[in-house]
Amino acid sequence: MHILDAQQTAAALPYSRLVPALAQAAQEFADGRITAPERQVVPIDANSVLLSMPAVSADLSVTKLITVHGDNAKHGLPAIQGEVIVFETQTGRRIALLHGPTVTARRTAAMTLLGIQTLAPAKPTSALLIGTGVQAAAHADALVEFFGVTQFWIVARDVARMQAFCSELSTRHAERGIVASPLAADAMQKDVPATDVLIALTTSRTAVIPARLAPHTLAIGVGAFKPDMVEFPAALLAERTIVVDDLGGAKHEAGDLIQAGVDWSRVRAIGDILAGRGEKLQPSQGLPVFKTVGQASWDLAAARVARDSLQS
Repeated sequence: MHILDAQQTAAALPYSRLVPALAQAAQEFADGRITAPERQVVPIDANSVLLSMPAVSADLSVTKLITVHGDNAKHGLPAIQGEVIVFETQTGRRIALLHGPTVTARRTAAMTLLGIQTLAPAKPTSALLIGTGVQAAAHADALVEFFGVTQFWIVARDVARMQAFCSELSTRHAERGIVASPLAADAMQKDVPATDVLIALTTSRTAVIPARLAPHTLAIGVGAFKPDMVEFPAALLAERTIVVDDLGGAKHEAGDLIQAGVDWSRVRAIGDILAGRGEKLQPSQGLPVFKTVGQASWDLAAARVARDSLQS
């Protein structure tokens, strides 16, 4: 069994192969060819939980085990730790042990890339990111590597972190001439820059995405993953078509949609859209909004890419 650390896991999951693998897995999950129950959440203590996320397909299966310890900063340890166990479905033979947080960061960013590829009318050249955490960094890198995005606006309440994020992003991709500009959160609510993609990556309990966006701007919500969290305003959800990565998971976890009381019959899964099921989207009426909550099937997609990388 191959045991990969964070750097090796990232190297085994290039976005150029991860995005099409996710497209395949999304259609397989929508068709029932991947079995992936909702994540199991087991409390450890008041600030800690164990998360278990299994997924089984004909060729490969995974189980992701993640622990979240809210008080780990005082121990000098990351709050989120974990691994993805990859094994052959028919034999149970263990193939790999992948670094869990790296798999999560990259497959989450890759699902956003797939959403853009599927729902946007053209390849984006600019992006506005709300947030400066691990997922924001992963998304920025993914947008640069996969689409060649060079213009970024970064929004956060912490001015120092926002400026540091912009500087680090520009330095990381210095050879590409990245322009990363900080933008105050209150300023964005008044005047949103003309951007192709707007992505929220926060744990906010109040809407951080403006209610009024240009019709050509694709808005994506990634961070609000609990019923009490909100990134999308109800007004924007009411006027745009809503697409999610996992319909079942969204009904329990997408706080934006739950609190807005959306009509779930008009919420569409990206796997169905990729498979050509349902009405064709009409971009002329304004681009859809895309909400992701994560799914073990996406870890399975990443495991397939890692398996192929190890065999090549």
